[in-house]
Amino acid sequence: MLYLILLLTILFAASCLIIAYHVNKNFTAGQKDYSSAPRKKFSVVIAARNEEKNIPALIGSLAEINYPAENYEVIIADDNSSDRTYSLASKLAEASSHIKILRIDGKELPGKKGVLWFGISKALNEYILITDADCIPERNWLNNYSSKFTEGFDFLFGIAPFIADGSFINKISCFENIRSSLIGFAAASMSIPYSASARNFGFRKSSFISLKGYFNIQETLSGDDDLLLREALKNKMKIGVVPFDGSKVYSFTKSNLIDYIKQRSRHTKTSFYYLPVHKILLSYWHLINIFFLLSPLLLYVNPIFLLLFLTKIFFDLFLVLAFQKKFGYKFNPVEIVYLQIFYELFLVINFFGALLRKDVWRRNEQQ
Repeated sequence: MLYLILLLTILFAASCLIIAYHVNKNFTAGQKDYSSAPRKKFSVVIAARNEEKNIPALIGSLAEINYPAENYEVIIADDNSSDRTYSLASKLAEASSHIKILRIDGKELPGKKGVLWFGISKALNEYILITDADCIPERNWLNNYSSKFTEGFDFLFGIAPFIADGSFINKISCFENIRSSLIGFAAASMSIPYSASARNFGFRKSSFISLKGYFNIQETLSGDDDLLLREALKNKMKIGVVPFDGSKVYSFTKSNLIDYIKQRSRHTKTSFYYLPVHKILLSYWHLINIFFLLSPLLLYVNPIFLLLFLTKIFFDLFLVLAFQKKFGYKFNPVEIVYLQIFYELFLVINFFGALLRKDVWRRNEQQ
């Protein structure tokens, strides 16, 4: 028993150190100087449905982007909103000729994928950036993507933190976000990326079209980001991250528990369609974390099981404290301990929620 516990402890510690190494590798690679290189021309595509409350902040942040207006266009595709999304967006965009508000009159694909496909089909430029209607990109968002695309990447994704408001659901969402980001960035560094946030996602239009766009990833209404990465990886395309300051895209979390569980269950359902290698690695990672978390229940068998729990708490603290600032967060040690416990428990709840979930595309049900 002792040898088994020690083996599991070493395995878990090694896994955490590997994650830390590869996440750090992304941030220490350094931003190359491409100031003399021609700026890429971007088309920013945004799907919107009943986003009246969020459109002013979105358009305001896009107007403050530090990038020449002639080098990018913004396409906001309104999916027949029942509120004032279209009219309000059109009015706010009047002063910016590079911001286009389009109303969809028919979709070739269901859900959000159909909205994005419509917007991308209208895009004039080779480089596409995707974000959501409730997001606020930082000022150097386009500059940093331009630099990174100069290195020949087909697909890129960046950091997409949530805005902290202090509520419990908000803290859970923020903590889930940093935990997922750590694994996602590490996987990208290991050349096996599996997940990206559609709030901060970019690609070459030609690469996207060569994959047949969203037509090969219709297993679920969600997954316009993760499943697109799956197809890019299968086709040996070059995929990377944009970890630089000034390129984060912020958004708000769900405000209540039911909406949070629905959102996370939808994202979890997308993972059912990952590649086998990702399913195996993620299953290992989550199962060993849950086992270590629940190991105190086995203290009656042998007190040595406490070592597993303490090891988990130590490395949870280590990973989050080491990288939280880079991902736009600031948790204190006590928060990290109790949020980690809730995070693992919600993983189980969300898994079963995904099994029972029916796909929908409606107000604020974007990726």
